[in-house]
Amino acid sequence: MGIKDEFDFINKISSNQQIPKSVIEGIGDDAAIIRPHHKMDTVVCKDTMVEGVHFKRETMKPHHIGHKALASNISDIAAMGGIPTFYLVSIAIPSTWQEQELLDIYCGMSELANQYEMTLIGGDTVSIEGPLVVTVTVLGEIEQGKVLKRSNAKPGDFVFLTGNVGDSAAGLHILLSDNTSNRKHTNLLNRHQLPSPQVKAGRILKGLPRASANDISDGVASEAIEIATASQVNIVIDEYAIPLSEEILSFGRKEAIQWALYGGEDYELLGTVSPENWDQLLLEFNKENIRITHIGNVVRGTGRVFLNNNGESIELKKAGYNHFG
Repeated sequence: MGIKDEFDFINKISSNQQIPKSVIEGIGDDAAIIRPHHKMDTVVCKDTMVEGVHFKRETMKPHHIGHKALASNISDIAAMGGIPTFYLVSIAIPSTWQEQELLDIYCGMSELANQYEMTLIGGDTVSIEGPLVVTVTVLGEIEQGKVLKRSNAKPGDFVFLTGNVGDSAAGLHILLSDNTSNRKHTNLLNRHQLPSPQVKAGRILKGLPRASANDISDGVASEAIEIATASQVNIVIDEYAIPLSEEILSFGRKEAIQWALYGGEDYELLGTVSPENWDQLLLEFNKENIRITHIGNVVRGTGRVFLNNNGESIELKKAGYNHFG
């Protein structure tokens, strides 16, 4: 293993932090102690990234790996309408990784964490014979009774998307391609390697009387099905309303739609809101310079999602990577 002294390594990844008053005990004791704010609920999520499954050295530098490992968790907090506050990192390290590379992983996390005033409060470091494994746990908070749930959708609601979708999958396609001319699409590469969680959008949505939300980790189709299933409704999406960047459309509309529906890792938000709240929501999103698009509607049903294209309707199914075959 590239780490010579575990305690020296821990000191290097935690020494420059500003510790908020809500942290009673942070890194350095057996466990962290934090004091939640009054009238706030705690939100907790955890994701694991495995080398060769979720990232490859050919497509992600160590800094990108750290950024994305934390971003995927922050995105989950955003989908609940919460504020990310603390994170913990457990990392299983093979001998093929050097200390500077590992420090760069933590640097990628730290730079993103600083944008949200998040604090690293613990974790674990072990050696492993297999591939590098990074597990990040994020804690957040949200006002009591304001959480955005997948089960909040009702017939008549508008279905929305923030930003553009499909860009991350297109970025991965470029990184895996042998065609170096595609490397000019720097925005698509950044969308894959350095995604931006939509925390501000989630905070706006939590102010509504009722809304549902899901972050785009597995693609529009999968996230819409999760909302439809949880709410026991059907969702109808207009293909031509799905927001796509000009860059991915340059690869062809059919490819762009596939990336949007099944590519994932855009970390935008998909959700539903009541039509009576739509105009006000548009105003608030415009004030914050966040793009939001009405892409479909919620109807009565039993948890199915349909895609309309020029009068033709097809049912969307869950697709994408399945860890268990």
